Amino acid sequence: MKQHPPENTPPRVLVIGSSNTDVVIKASHFPQPGETLLGGEFFLFPGGKGANQAVAAARLGAQVTFVAKVGQDLFGTNAVEGYQKEGVDTSCVFTDSEQPSGVASILVNAQGQNQIVVAPGANHALSPSDINQVSSRLQAADLILVQLEIPLETVEQVIFLARTHGKRVILNPAPAQELPRLWYERLFLITPNQSETQLLTGIRVTDERSATKAAHDFKRLGVENVIITMGSQGVFVLSDSFIGMVEAPVVTAVDTTAAGDVFNGAVAVALGEGMDWAAACRFACQAAALSVTRMGAQSSAPYRRELTRGFASRSSV
Repeated sequence: MKQHPPENTPPRVLVIGSSNTDVVIKASHFPQPGETLLGGEFFLFPGGKGANQAVAAARLGAQVTFVAKVGQDLFGTNAVEGYQKEGVDTSCVFTDSEQPSGVASILVNAQGQNQIVVAPGANHALSPSDINQVSSRLQAADLILVQLEIPLETVEQVIFLARTHGKRVILNPAPAQELPRLWYERLFLITPNQSETQLLTGIRVTDERSATKAAHDFKRLGVENVIITMGSQGVFVLSDSFIGMVEAPVVTAVDTTAAGDVFNGAVAVALGEGMDWAAACRFACQAAALSVTRMGAQSSAPYRRELTRGFASRSSV
C-alpha cells in the first residue's frame, strides 16, 4: 500500500544534487566554431539541476531539504541565501574550502533553445561520506530526488542507502551518461528526456511508439516506473497504474533552460501528495510549460497558486 503524508501535510522531498550560478547570454543564434557573436541581454541566475529542482518543489508546496556542496565564495554564499528565501532547508548544504562554487555558461537563442557548459567545482566534491552524514534526513523523506551533476559514486550511495531504508528514489539521469546496471532495480522512478533515453537504451525516441519501446527497456532493467520527457509533445509514462502519453500545454517558449528541472521537482511534489500518475504528470507538465515562458532557471519555476485551479488540491490514488 502506498504511503502519503496526512492530508494538509506537505510531502517531505529530499533533493540531492548540484548548486551552480548560471551566466546567461541571449543571442540571435548559436555561434559556429570560430564565430564571435555580439549577444543581447546578460543575466546572472542561481542554477544547478539539484538546486533548480529543490526550488521548484518548494514553490509548489513541498517541505524541501537540499543536500549539496558549494565553495567558500560569493557565488556559494548568495546561492544558499537564495535557497533559504525560497523556504528550502539548507542545513545539509556543505561548504568546500578548496573548490569554487559551480558555474554554468548558458547561451539562449531567439527560439528559446539553449546550449550549456558547466564547470562543476564544489559539486564534484560532494562525497558518499557527506551522504552518510545526512542519513537521518534521507530516512525522514517521503521522496528522494537526485541527478547526475554530482559524482556517480555519491549518487550510488544515495540510491543504495535509500533502498536500505525502503525509500523511493527518483533519478533524473542528466547530464546523460552510462549508468551501472545495479542502479536500475533500486529506482522507484527514472525520468530521462529523449537524448538521455537514447544514450541509455539505444532507442531514438520521436513518438509514443518509440517511447513505449524504450520505457519497456528500462522496465526490463528493473526500474519500477518510467517517465520519458519529450519537450512540447509532453511525456510518456509507464507505471503500475497508467501507461501512455500526457500532453504538454501549448506555450510560446522564451527559455527552456530549467523545464526538465521544474518537471522533476513538480512530479516529486505531486507523487508525494498522492496524485495518481496521470494527474501528477499533468501537474508537472503544466509547471514546466509555465517555466519556459520566463527567463532563468530557478526564477522561472512557478508557484502553486499560478497553476490551474484543478491542480491546486490533491488528487486521490
